[in-house]
Amino acid sequence: MSLLKLDNVSQSFGTGLHATHVLKDIDLEVQEGEFLVLLGFSGTGKTTLINLMAGLEHPTKGNVSFKGAPVTGPGPERGVIFQSYSLMPWLTVNGNVGLAVDTVFPGLSRAEKAEKVAHYVEMVGLGHAATRRPAELSGGMRQRVNVARALAMNPEMLLLDEPLSALDALTRANLADEIERIWQADQKTCVLITNDVDEAIILADRIIALNPDGTLGEEFTVSIPRPRDRMEMNTDDTFKRLRADVTKYLMDVGIEAKVEGSRNLPDVTPIHGLPAAIKDAQKGLIDERFLDFSQLHKVYPTPKGPLTVVEDFDLKIDRGEFISLIGHSGCGKSTVLTMAAGLNGISQGAIKLDGRHVEGADPERAVVFQSPNLFPWLSARENCAIGVDKVYPRASQSERQDVVEYYLERVGLADAMDKPASEMSNGMQQRVGIARAFALSPKLLLLDEPFGMLDSLTRWELQEVLMEVWSRTKVTAICVTHDVDEAILLADRVVMMTNGPQATIGRITKVDLPRPRSRKALLEHPDYYRYRQQVLDFLEEYEHGATLKAGASRKAAA
Repeated sequence: MSLLKLDNVSQSFGTGLHATHVLKDIDLEVQEGEFLVLLGFSGTGKTTLINLMAGLEHPTKGNVSFKGAPVTGPGPERGVIFQSYSLMPWLTVNGNVGLAVDTVFPGLSRAEKAEKVAHYVEMVGLGHAATRRPAELSGGMRQRVNVARALAMNPEMLLLDEPLSALDALTRANLADEIERIWQADQKTCVLITNDVDEAIILADRIIALNPDGTLGEEFTVSIPRPRDRMEMNTDDTFKRLRADVTKYLMDVGIEAKVEGSRNLPDVTPIHGLPAAIKDAQKGLIDERFLDFSQLHKVYPTPKGPLTVVEDFDLKIDRGEFISLIGHSGCGKSTVLTMAAGLNGISQGAIKLDGRHVEGADPERAVVFQSPNLFPWLSARENCAIGVDKVYPRASQSERQDVVEYYLERVGLADAMDKPASEMSNGMQQRVGIARAFALSPKLLLLDEPFGMLDSLTRWELQEVLMEVWSRTKVTAICVTHDVDEAILLADRVVMMTNGPQATIGRITKVDLPRPRSRKALLEHPDYYRYRQQVLDFLEEYEHGATLKAGASRKAAA
């Protein structure tokens, strides 16, 4: 039976020449009891579509109906869970959930209301935190309160607008499993908006892609039996095939080739002595142990005594290697990276780059952070030029300008060089950050979750950009990430860190996959999922706070 129906729905904002068309000619029926996932990326109208279903917006054209009756506004039969938590900060967990119960069930006695609140708080696993306020909760716990509050309204349908996107990977996976368990127990009808392909396949009966032009795209039926175990999915042929099909479709409709330009890089030399011309970019450098972490420790003083965050980190990296550093939150990945950048002092041990000790920050070690940290009032060209002007003091102004423009072209910003950073999307700003780092012709490129704040499609696109530019320079690189697929896609070796404190290297996997790499090609490579399984196995071993097992350190896998 069809529960919710959208009939020829379009939505636009503004009028005339200034109109922005967000959704076009949407025909969609949501069946009672199904779990439907709408898979889309930034700018495809995902939130607008959820708002139309919830009755928070009204379509410019067409009709939205629930059980045959027009949707004219919000209603308790449609519970909405948004990306942001929207909790009352002065109320406890019970108090926030109680707001929904008071609204929908005003006739219940105080005891009956309290019993209903307790039921839903327990259902999302927050019984132990019922008297805490939002400020005392983690991000995942706050989102659980959001879920409990929506469920307490006893809706016939749950509408979930990217409720997990602001959470770390482990919390996101755990809460997705919780939502599936609740859906199965209560047989609610669910519509989930997400940009995560794996999340969509794990949860959905049916996946529908949203196209960039605001139309509905291809529909995929998920026939994998429930319950769906994340670890088992990695060896499931149906999962692999569906994952490849969905990914290819999204890349085909959403990613256009944006690496452009044919400008030549001038043969000028930066202050740290590395020729900028691509053909000479690595002359005069040592090859083996180009970057050497030796018995590295990081200890912070605390009121309770010294806290060892990183212990006995020992890693040798050859010139031109690309290393991915992965592990759970709090394992010291970024600490290692900032020590290599010279931004964080070394407590014990040493880091050597090209035979010399790392001491303090230096443009020979370029860093790309999760946030690009651009000057908002400056253009892309001007943001890049700040570093270039300092690094190439002997080059002419024209040559320095050529360096800036060469790398901005390589990251797909040939037509946006003079656009102020304040007018750029997050993805465009990160392109500038990548161009700025490469423009310094560094000996070492350090990337600290550079795509962590971006939606999946933008992340895929910038991974391709990063690989294309890196393939020209072969600069030695370390990328901190929590994304298993990103780690394998980029790296020659994946270095896995144990949980902190006293985090260290737990395993190293050599990724022997052909370059140049593309996401499409790797999904079809027979060894890809074997490498993925090795990383997933390690992360699962340390998922619940396990400490390093005796003798397990630095176990390498071919």
